[in-house]
Amino acid sequence: MQNDNTLLKTKKHFEILDGLRGLAAIAVVIFHFMEIAITDYSKNFIGHGYLAVDFFFCLSGFVIAYAYDARAKDVGITQFFKLRLIRLHPLVIIGSVLGLLTFIFDPFVSLYPVYGFGKTALLFLSSLFLIPYPIVEERFFNLFNLNAPSWSLFWEYIANIFYIFLLYKIGKKYLLILTLIAAGLLFYVATKTTNLSGGWGGTTFWDGGARVFYSFLAGMLVYRFNWIIKNKLGFIGVSILLLLAFLMPYSNEYNWITEPIIVLIYFPLLVALGSGATLTSSFEKLCKLSGEISYPLYMTHYPFLWIFLTYVTTTKPDMSLLKLIIPVSVILLVVFAYLVMVFLDIPLRNYLKNKWLKVKS
Repeated sequence: MQNDNTLLKTKKHFEILDGLRGLAAIAVVIFHFMEIAITDYSKNFIGHGYLAVDFFFCLSGFVIAYAYDARAKDVGITQFFKLRLIRLHPLVIIGSVLGLLTFIFDPFVSLYPVYGFGKTALLFLSSLFLIPYPIVEERFFNLFNLNAPSWSLFWEYIANIFYIFLLYKIGKKYLLILTLIAAGLLFYVATKTTNLSGGWGGTTFWDGGARVFYSFLAGMLVYRFNWIIKNKLGFIGVSILLLLAFLMPYSNEYNWITEPIIVLIYFPLLVALGSGATLTSSFEKLCKLSGEISYPLYMTHYPFLWIFLTYVTTTKPDMSLLKLIIPVSVILLVVFAYLVMVFLDIPLRNYLKNKWLKVKS
């Protein structure tokens, strides 16, 4: 009898989607640096970089539906959760440890004396178990003050729970209805807040729910309705289209309409194009590596961004210096993420697979 991991390997793999995931992760890292260096998003060349999270959610809906729709019942709830925990949670733990270290040993501003052992321990535990705990004012009351991007992992888990208990069972008609309702909620959020950047902090908690609600369902729709568009754009062509979403001019006046258009229509279209594009052999290794490193990069970069924030606020460096620091830091973080993946994440996942997923023949 094949185990669950072996079955996954027998399915077609969408390498270009892997490549796009890595590109989006790098865009997020650059955006996080730039929003600290240039607080006015309208002057930030990648002011819409936070929309990469919505693209991640859409990709996730497509991939989960593709991997599990036909066999979720056979896999079962327990096995499904084991598979998702093995895939996602080692890096949640690694990111939490990094966040704790930078919280205590930030060379520019140490917050540990302010919050003490008790609250710091609670911050760490809440980060490990993805329990929102927005108490650090100096970090803008992020839901997860040690590793800010964990807010999206919290909603990713919620989406996975809904998937295995409900979403895989419902037909196309009801999935479409749910997606239309979610689209209405997302548009309401955009009009209420003027953009779709929320979800990371206590005051915008439910904005994150609206973002994952729509995009995860939209990704499922692309798969369920087989909206895979065969094309010859290749990895470069689809990558350029994705970058346009992050690089489009930021307008405080029109974001309430442009960002919903990107998330509601453009990102599902990109998933449809990316899954149907032809990949040339010269980009196969790049897309594979890009996909592999995307999640480690996303979950390990932000503890160092907290240090960058305190560096900028305390020393106020010139932009000429930041133009050197930021690209070098992005490269170093990519290398660091690769090392974390090779020496920590993959060994941990392999250990958990051997321990949790053994199936007798």
